[in-house]
Amino acid sequence: MGTKRLLRASGRALGLVGVALTGVYLLALRPWHRRWGTTDTEATGALPGDDFVEDADVESTRAITIAAPSRAVWPWLVQLGQGRGGFYSYERLESFFGLQTHDADPTQPSHHHLRVGDAIRLGPLGTNALTFRVAVIDPGRSLVLSAPGWETGASPATWTFALHELSPGSTRLVVRFRGRSTTLRERLVNRLVVEPVQFAMERKMLKGIRKRAERARASATEGRRR
Repeated sequence: MGTKRLLRASGRALGLVGVALTGVYLLALRPWHRRWGTTDTEATGALPGDDFVEDADVESTRAITIAAPSRAVWPWLVQLGQGRGGFYSYERLESFFGLQTHDADPTQPSHHHLRVGDAIRLGPLGTNALTFRVAVIDPGRSLVLSAPGWETGASPATWTFALHELSPGSTRLVVRFRGRSTTLRERLVNRLVVEPVQFAMERKMLKGIRKRAERARASATEGRRR
């Protein structure tokens, strides 16, 4: 009896700890990572593609400042995708999940020509990995990738990349994801599992783009001085 009571008490204690940690995450950590790096204006302002997902219940907006003009950042965005330039994130982790991405460095000009409707894969062909389509492309300014359905405003998910040049040598890269859950279970999984993983990967991606764009700009500047 003593052992059973101890096990029950331990189970209740672990349950309470789990509830407390979930509450801390939902009330403090989730609001922080959903708008990591953004200003209030960037977090709440409209971006291309916002109207493609009706009743979005999953949304994040993140941003980073890059010491390079927008034209130097754009090539790294336009070549995103599996089998293209990769995602500049945790390549080993992506490989662990079977995504088989390889981050290009330097840029790959052969992947710089996108048109509306072109496919951007998150994983290799023949897998269940999500495939986005180019829904909006405004060279040097914005790129919107969407799951099928954006034409009618019924897309289940969009991924927007927007460039705002602050000065000739400084650019804000703002990234927004919007998605719609179909069930309560899916919504819980998205909030408690998918979103934290997405934040870690996307934060690394933003920093990876910044590192590459700034390094390429520094190399070009040094080359002109010689």
